[in-house]
Amino acid sequence: MAGHSQFKNIMYRKGAQDAKRAKVFTKLIRELTTSARSGADPAANPRLRSAIIAARQANMPKDTMERAIKRGEGGGDDVNYEEIRYEGYGTGGVAVIVEALTDNRNRTASEVRAAFNKYNGNLGETGSVNFMFERIGLIRYPASTASADDMLEAAVEAGADDCSSDAESHEVTCAPDSFSEVRDSLSDRFGDAETARLEWRPLNTIEIDEDQAQTLMKMIEVLEDNDDVQMVSANYEVSDAVLQKLSA
Repeated sequence: MAGHSQFKNIMYRKGAQDAKRAKVFTKLIRELTTSARSGADPAANPRLRSAIIAARQANMPKDTMERAIKRGEGGGDDVNYEEIRYEGYGTGGVAVIVEALTDNRNRTASEVRAAFNKYNGNLGETGSVNFMFERIGLIRYPASTASADDMLEAAVEAGADDCSSDAESHEVTCAPDSFSEVRDSLSDRFGDAETARLEWRPLNTIEIDEDQAQTLMKMIEVLEDNDDVQMVSANYEVSDAVLQKLSA
């Protein structure tokens, strides 16, 4: 299991699902509000369209989405969210990127730093680890959407860089500049994707042992539980044997 997305990291965790759902909604509402400041028409605002797709996938009520968009469009919300990226190292020398959307830079920096320090990590300067990752557009569909051949053909026609399929899903990747075009082309053919976002993908991964994995997972969980944090990416890899132990 490679660690490059918040969704991969949560596979074996146990917790209150309602609480997690509320936190997901909080993060999505922030993204909807922030992206709507650039225009409330999703057809003309690719970032807003991606946020709406994510909100739908999370089963967010329509009226909640509409209120968030209206707040952003009207500028009536006194809260001004700022996008910040934090970079550093977790246990085992794992590189970690934390993307945040916050209304209080000092609070978020303090909380992110505390999480790194508590779990044997070290928060560095911006740019200290991002060279170990590539920025990509990620579009994922359930395997039942189409055959592997049909999805590959559609991805190539849309201008994607790669398409991989397995028993569970089709994963299409592309350059960030092509993301909106590829996503819209696939959406026209297959409907909205299960996942459509920009993310940091590690160029190489570091395999960590069970103890390191437990510590790193705790740190990532604390970070992801922070309302200001939108996404955590890390270049770790866990063997199947370790993953089975952690899942037990």
